[in-house]
Amino acid sequence: MTANSNPIYVIGSINTDMVAMTEVLPSPGETVMGGEFMMTAGGKGANQAVAAARMGGNVTMIGRLGNDVFAEQSINRLKSENINCEFITKDTEKASGVALISVDKNGENHIVVAPGANATLTKERLKAALKKMPDNAIVMMQLEIPLESVASVIEFCKKSNIKIILDPAPAKNLTPEFTQSLYMITPNETEASALTGIKIKDLPDVKRAATKLLGFGSQYVLITMGADGVYLASQNDEFEYILSPKVTTVDTTAAGDCFNGTIAVALSQGLSVSEAAKKACRAASISVTRKGAQDSMPFTNEL
Repeated sequence: MTANSNPIYVIGSINTDMVAMTEVLPSPGETVMGGEFMMTAGGKGANQAVAAARMGGNVTMIGRLGNDVFAEQSINRLKSENINCEFITKDTEKASGVALISVDKNGENHIVVAPGANATLTKERLKAALKKMPDNAIVMMQLEIPLESVASVIEFCKKSNIKIILDPAPAKNLTPEFTQSLYMITPNETEASALTGIKIKDLPDVKRAATKLLGFGSQYVLITMGADGVYLASQNDEFEYILSPKVTTVDTTAAGDCFNGTIAVALSQGLSVSEAAKKACRAASISVTRKGAQDSMPFTNEL
């Protein structure tokens, strides 16, 4: 980790990903024959934690698992990445979360998440971790845990200098009140459309969506567009279109998580938002050239 960097707390889901490779993704009611099968560590929260740790961040993971073999594997994996796991708790009644993922020959995917114990990460169970969180922390969250838990963290962080980066995935309708205290929100095009009601077909649509999201109160809006890069907008009338490096895509699973984890570390090390976004685009472009979620995250020396 880098000396004097802000500590990063990731509050979110921890899953086991079950991935099937296939030529084409099935239509509703259709069965297709697949190819290679992999079982890997995943969950948007854990993915972002690993991405941040590999970029040199001082990372603490806050989440909830079942009392099963998936839980032990998940914690051992996170600890092997030098991630602090003291605030990961276990539920004796719910299974650990799993994600069923299909990936086609072009690297596109379909994902179904069974949240299991992730759904029991209530605001009451977050209190112990929040009490120990320093005022200079950077918090990353996603929407694979209960919305009221996310809202409670946002409310808590209002009272300090804690910066929140929210990845609003999977897509849900959020009220402006929910987003007005955020430092940064990082939707992809689908999520930006869900939040704003603006159908995104081209770059002018992206700018309109980003401008509307700024109206919800977040200091920075970064709309990620996969291979087309990212669009940055801020309350300081800063608008910038950042291109991604061109690569051969193998698997886009967790590319957004890689982006978020990298940008948090870059910000913790004092980079500007623009510089951090460019670094995050480079990291994400490496991740899509590899299979899997956490396995695909690059290390800082690879950038």
